[in-house]
Amino acid sequence: MTHGTDGIDSTTYGTFGNGGGRSGEPEPQYILKMFGEVVKTFRKRARLTQEQFAPLVGYSPETIASIEQGRRLPPPDFAERADSILDAFGVILAAAKHLTRRKGLASWFRQWAQLELTALSLYTYECRLIPGLLQTPAYARTLFTDQLPPLGDEQIEAQLTARLERQELLRNRPNTAFSFILEEHLFLRDLGGEEVTRELIDHILDLSELRNVDIQIMPLVRHHHAGLDGPMRLLETPEHQWLGYLEGQEHGQFVSEPKVISALQMRCASMRSQALSLDDSKSLMQRMRGAR
Repeated sequence: MTHGTDGIDSTTYGTFGNGGGRSGEPEPQYILKMFGEVVKTFRKRARLTQEQFAPLVGYSPETIASIEQGRRLPPPDFAERADSILDAFGVILAAAKHLTRRKGLASWFRQWAQLELTALSLYTYECRLIPGLLQTPAYARTLFTDQLPPLGDEQIEAQLTARLERQELLRNRPNTAFSFILEEHLFLRDLGGEEVTRELIDHILDLSELRNVDIQIMPLVRHHHAGLDGPMRLLETPEHQWLGYLEGQEHGQFVSEPKVISALQMRCASMRSQALSLDDSKSLMQRMRGAR
């Protein structure tokens, strides 16, 4: 699965897109670099360093550096804030209008990923693989290398870069509540080998220490399970609207119908009670880590 970011038409809900493959639709890198140069030029004109500019727009210096170097797509509110703070005469806003695609991303995931950037809450249940937000580079690279039809080296690097950039959400959005329910067997599979799994468990244990990240494990043996219909995501927008996302092999279904959202919320709430507690989940991961 290839996750990414793109604009969203808030009036269009339902099934969006058949990816026609997992390689995504690449964006010419020069467009991102050109936008970054525009931001850097106006920042320097304002006599601000990246460290001084970052808190003014509400993002880290690392994020500012990535944007200026053309290595990541700016968050949806960045252009407006930057244009105002730097008194850029609307130039940054105009340049941002050309950022309609992103390198290394699947077209059918972009709408959901764009919503993630401003979500108040994000709930994820996954039974097939570790979710992209929690993956290590080695684990993600294994997934991309194993894809069929095979990907080229440039495609793999583009998708890996996009995935690692998306993971910045966990630290750049401290007021967003992230909740993950993961099946125990995802760790027992040893995808990529024991070393990859050991590093993965260490990484997820570290993320579980963040105040805005809850990670629960659904044990291998469970007599009652509310998630047998498959993976799902739920998201709360700044307007307190709940939306859902269901993913297949080559497409994603974006859900806004209240009746369906209600059913997904019921299943998610039930799974949170069926899964191990936060502390017990950490203990289980530590035991699995020690067994490797």
